Amino acid sequence: MEAWVTLCYTCAMKVYLAGGAVRDLLLGRPLHDRDYLVMETTREEFRRAFPTAREVGRTFPVFLVNGLEFSFPRAVSLDEELKSRDLTVNAQLLDEDGELICHPQGFDDLAARILRPASAHSLTEDPLRVLRAARFAAQLPDFSAHADLIKAMREVGASGHLEAISADRVASELRKVLESRQPGNFLRLLAGAGCLLPWFPEFETGQSVPAGPRPYHDSDMLTHTCRVMDALAGDPVAVWMGLTHDLGKTLTPKERWPRHYGHDLAGVPLAETAALRLRMPNEYKTAGMKASRWHMTAARYEQLRPGTKVDLLMDLHLSGTFAPLFKLVLADHGEDHLERARAELAAILPVRLAPEDMNHGAESGEKLRMLRAQVLRNG
Repeated sequence: MEAWVTLCYTCAMKVYLAGGAVRDLLLGRPLHDRDYLVMETTREEFRRAFPTAREVGRTFPVFLVNGLEFSFPRAVSLDEELKSRDLTVNAQLLDEDGELICHPQGFDDLAARILRPASAHSLTEDPLRVLRAARFAAQLPDFSAHADLIKAMREVGASGHLEAISADRVASELRKVLESRQPGNFLRLLAGAGCLLPWFPEFETGQSVPAGPRPYHDSDMLTHTCRVMDALAGDPVAVWMGLTHDLGKTLTPKERWPRHYGHDLAGVPLAETAALRLRMPNEYKTAGMKASRWHMTAARYEQLRPGTKVDLLMDLHLSGTFAPLFKLVLADHGEDHLERARAELAAILPVRLAPEDMNHGAESGEKLRMLRAQVLRNG
């Protein structure tokens, strides 16, 4: 038994394992995050029981203790507490004795694999729950969104309240999406509920932009992006690159559709802007920009001139985006050039300038590029 449970018994505090952890237990899935609901106590009593507790909640008390989150109730009864949560499948409590307390629809929705709001006001009480619902669609791809969820999301989106969410909270949800089993479901559900704005404006536009000419594409840019993201599941950086790689297509003039000449270079600043808007770490910002810049070039890897190969390989190597970029090419174009590119990178990395050719600025850089290209040409 965990030490906090023993301590709770001694201070008459009632503690429940809550939310997603209970859901995952019932689904037979491994537990990653454990959150707890505490009842029959006060802030002061909780602090005395847990001297290291740090209060982080704003609208209601939430304490962190050794990485675990303990929330005080939002409502006066357990029944109302469950209905105050986001989704019915997450509105579950498990007490210290193993007794399960469910939302009235929670157990049935869990069995039927349905995502439904816990109440008519669940999403309006915290608009972030719109993005959380879309995140759960990505993490639980065998679950479907109930019509009530779509309706509630659409109402919040139309209200403009999504604009009030802090970027840091959006980023936290998005990072979990990038690690999910079917990340494309995140954008799919937001699009279906009219909730892409204001955080994903490129895809609001992308719904009406053809992904490209047949036979290479048969969908719009948003649908294509979701498919690529799904194919990259398991590698969060690669999934982000899938999300950003085609943003430049939204800038193509309509009269040029369905072709998108130059969308790779045009998308680089859009990828940077999206990363900044969504508070993504620098690693992801760089990866998105490289995805846009190089994904079309790398797809033609076997046809590239040696000098262009050197530019591509060295840029990806120095930016730390080598493997995920070629994963993106495979997901996007069905072309697998990773092993060939890896072998040719290994061949050019040892190439060095002679001492007399060093320290001449751009001239030295061009000389080194030519030497590396010569290795590939002779290989």
